[in-house]
Amino acid sequence: MSNATLVRFYTLHFLLPFVVLARVLLHIFYLHTHGRSNPLGTPSNQNKVPFHYYFRVKDRVIYFMFLYIFIVVTLQFGYNLMDAENWIPANPLVTPTHIQPEWYFLFAYAILRSIPNKLGGVLGLLLAVLSLFLFRIGSRQNLFRGFRRTPLTRLAFWRLVVVFLLLTWLGRCPAASPYNEVGLLCTVAYFVLVGGIAASTHIRQASYNTL
Repeated sequence: MSNATLVRFYTLHFLLPFVVLARVLLHIFYLHTHGRSNPLGTPSNQNKVPFHYYFRVKDRVIYFMFLYIFIVVTLQFGYNLMDAENWIPANPLVTPTHIQPEWYFLFAYAILRSIPNKLGGVLGLLLAVLSLFLFRIGSRQNLFRGFRRTPLTRLAFWRLVVVFLLLTWLGRCPAASPYNEVGLLCTVAYFVLVGGIAASTHIRQASYNTL
């Protein structure tokens, strides 16, 4: 890792907060002008509430609750959430035996590790995150209406949750047998379930729009 790599990573981490801030402001703008969706999928024009004070008070309550929990966890239990390997002194001559990301990226790391080809692993990691956007692209109605009304789609959704948790657990396991084989099976199941749920939901939404 050279100085150029560190500069690129620093630039990326410096620009990402501004990108997130811009998306938050854009979200508030569209929420103010067009309203929000609801789990029933009914038009929001029929039952609107004022943006102020309802949304501002609700968002402030959630913000201060999150800030309070964050401060308590950071000041009182900060070391409890750290990995034990962080206390091992760094040795530039020895590669760590087990490298793993944070817990919220373990499922993607398990998918990356389960694919033998390097390029295929990177593509699988990207698709594992980007494929979740298939649930919302191409529809103006709430796609989660189908989860509540069809038992098969609901069963597939909970299977996806189980596979996601298994991949998260496999990301913490060593890169050895039988974890690699189980990770490959869970990777295939993950993409099949995501593709099946997204396809069935879009088909149901298209049939709903034609009625």
